[in-house]
Amino acid sequence: MFIQPETGRPAPGMTFDQMLERVRYEGAYPTRERAEEVVRAVLAALGRQLTGDERVDLAARLPVEAALAFTSEIPCTDSERLTGWGFVKDLATRTGGTAATTRWDTGAVLTTVAQLAGPDLLTRVLAQLPSGYALLFGRAELTQAA
Repeated sequence: MFIQPETGRPAPGMTFDQMLERVRYEGAYPTRERAEEVVRAVLAALGRQLTGDERVDLAARLPVEAALAFTSEIPCTDSERLTGWGFVKDLATRTGGTAATTRWDTGAVLTTVAQLAGPDLLTRVLAQLPSGYALLFGRAELTQAA
């Protein structure tokens, strides 16, 4: 008998444990617990910045535990949207970290998220966000010449 896979949610590219290990390696964190703290904080903060189809599609590509952290916060209004640097500073304030360590944490998580999202979805996500996020996701931020 052939059993059809559940179609409501695509299979993530990695498990939550694999995601944590990748972030632990990328961020050079001493423990899995520290990597998990960082993942949950960064994903919740990113969830405050994204809305619409991009939010739904990105949540579907994350492991379930990561998707729950990502969707745990209510998205902000357009007037509350933060630039990439504003995102880092806000997250540093919320977590009690410095801007430098929070920038490091953000890069470690979002480069892994970029891999899970894939290039097409990442392009859509970056198009929705204000300037400054591309570098956080490990992608060059290109601007048009005047």
